Amino acid sequence: MNAAPEPECDVLVVGAGLAGLRCAAMLAAHGRSVEVWEAGERVGGRVRTDLIDGYRCDRGFQVLNPAYPELRKAIDLTALGLQAFEPGIAIRRDTDAIRWTHPLRAPTRIPEMLRHGGLSTREVIALARWAAPAIRPRALTAGRGDIALVDALERAGVDGLPRRVVQRFLAGVVLEDDGSTSNAFVLLLARMFALGTPGLPEDGMQALPNLLAAALKDRIVLQRRVTQITRRGSGWVVSSDGHRVCARHVVVATDPMSAAALTGLPAPAMRGVVTDWWATDEPPPGPAMLWVDGRATPPGPVLNCAAISSAAPSYAPAGRHLIAASALLSAAGEPPAEAMMRAHAGDILAAASVSRWQPVARHVVADALPAQPAPLRVRQPIRTAEGLWVCGDHRDTASIQGALVSGRRVGAAIAKLTVKHFG
Repeated sequence: MNAAPEPECDVLVVGAGLAGLRCAAMLAAHGRSVEVWEAGERVGGRVRTDLIDGYRCDRGFQVLNPAYPELRKAIDLTALGLQAFEPGIAIRRDTDAIRWTHPLRAPTRIPEMLRHGGLSTREVIALARWAAPAIRPRALTAGRGDIALVDALERAGVDGLPRRVVQRFLAGVVLEDDGSTSNAFVLLLARMFALGTPGLPEDGMQALPNLLAAALKDRIVLQRRVTQITRRGSGWVVSSDGHRVCARHVVVATDPMSAAALTGLPAPAMRGVVTDWWATDEPPPGPAMLWVDGRATPPGPVLNCAAISSAAPSYAPAGRHLIAASALLSAAGEPPAEAMMRAHAGDILAAASVSRWQPVARHVVADALPAQPAPLRVRQPIRTAEGLWVCGDHRDTASIQGALVSGRRVGAAIAKLTVKHFG
């Protein structure tokens, strides 16, 4: 008795993170037969939100910058109900707290910042000298002459409080505190912060992949982990536990480590983070901004913290408030103790009594972000020598923007190809 023929599809996308969803949505829009297999129980990959007792807690503290160009191409931003933080950054010092206002978003506060922002004329000039190349993003993406952030700050003469604030703020973004990240990449991020005010969707960061997935309807299959991809003729056979499919094209859009295992491509170094979430009856004082510790010797490990519900009320039940703080993992991959995180976050925010903060969630994400060392390399190859397609933030810039761009590049490339029979 002959075995039943294996089902076929034109394109199989492995992984329903941002890159995979963007790729699949583009292919579907071009009329291609596309299916998405996702190992997890929901879409989003590393972008996800846990709903716990009415609190929305994103996996690894994340914000969404509406200035990302690819974001506007991929979705209708208004559908997210983005709740913005106050423009700028709040800084804890030894005896007080100051805020650095976003000069384009809140120009009326600039005089106050110059009077009380702890910046001298020399320091402002040094910061401007360092940030000036962000005006020319194309030159940054070329990667020529790129050096590590720490070396670029030193070369520009950025020191003292500005140096500490820049490095600690960015440490919470690129997930390293030694300044080894590409300066060109950091300046691209700085450009986006200058052009847009980050915020959080009403339904949490999970709303972003959910919105991308809505265009795919019944094309996504959850809880189907791919174990093997093998060549057959001009196409591929993709195997999962108890399932096999033949596909003309296969797009590996998994996390970087899984992608390396499936494709044989080298795995990038990954950065880890821990984020603690606490509930409280009263929000801490101060602006609804991201806070950093600007002191020469911080009393704890927190990179950044915020009263999340002050900026995004939908993240907490009515009458309650949600606070988040993030820190790096140790060299051994261990997170700081929750009590240490809570004490430091409370100190930065000048909270009256952290003993009343109730833990809601702790997210330890060991492989949260690919490292982005100098020189910056963007637009990495989207196809292996064997013919597998690959997309993700490890193939472009390590960001939401990079993941979406990578997915779009692969989707557009496949859409241009003529559909042929394979066997």
